[in-house]
Amino acid sequence: MADFVAGSVGGAFGVVVGYPLDTIKVRIQTQRSYNGVWHCIHSTYKMEKIPGFFKGMSMPVSTVSISSSILFGTYRNCLHNICKLRYGSLEVKPSKLDIFASGYAAGAVQVLVTSPADVAKVRLQTQIHPHHLIEGSSLVYKPKYLGPVHCLTTIIREEGFLGLYKGCSALMCRDCPSFATYFLSYAVLREWLVPVGHNAPEAVGVLLSGGFAGMLAWTLATPMDVIKARLQVDGLTQRKYRGVVHCITKSVQQEGLRVLFKGVGLNCLRAFPVNMVVFFTYEVILKLTKRLTT
Repeated sequence: MADFVAGSVGGAFGVVVGYPLDTIKVRIQTQRSYNGVWHCIHSTYKMEKIPGFFKGMSMPVSTVSISSSILFGTYRNCLHNICKLRYGSLEVKPSKLDIFASGYAAGAVQVLVTSPADVAKVRLQTQIHPHHLIEGSSLVYKPKYLGPVHCLTTIIREEGFLGLYKGCSALMCRDCPSFATYFLSYAVLREWLVPVGHNAPEAVGVLLSGGFAGMLAWTLATPMDVIKARLQVDGLTQRKYRGVVHCITKSVQQEGLRVLFKGVGLNCLRAFPVNMVVFFTYEVILKLTKRLTT
């Protein structure tokens, strides 16, 4: 239970820290009207001001606590069960394969929760309209989605319930290997950076381990992240992709192999501070809950 609570709090803090860069990343991946990161940032601020960077944030903040709780809780419980089955004790140090398998399973489970929220987030992030409308202008823009809940209900009405799981297969292909790498790299880095036998986690070691683990995981995840985002946005105007493979082949044909790494720099830049916060908060909350229960 402590892992579920700690994961929930850590995930919520992580979303707030990384959301503006996530918005820029999604727009660069799904829209071809930007010449680069700074052009996207400048255009977003010019058209929509500061609120433009936080579009759709209420949905991930409200749901990430659940998904992060499921992610960390599933990971820790899978690891405990594997250790119990393989070694007959929870005190035995798990192998790297045990950690990788537990992270893979945790990624698969949390996709079922995150997919609808992720679809709504991406749709809202890519819905562009001016922050200020000129009074008296005959051109009045009415956004299709008025907020996260309206976005979800509109998708269900227009595309059916399965519309909430658009890009789910790509999301699964992204999250399973990336979270397996995420937890494994954190465990390895923390073992290197935090002194053995230290009862309390060393702050600098935990922060650096979390930051670098996040960067490594997102480097691996970026190609499927691009495909996932394009599939989720597909259907806003007209449908272009028949599925994951068709989206990959069509995107590569039109924009070259580099399209699969669109936003990789932003992903890594965002991942470092976000996952520093996530793991540090996770470790602190875990320590506090264990103190309260003993």
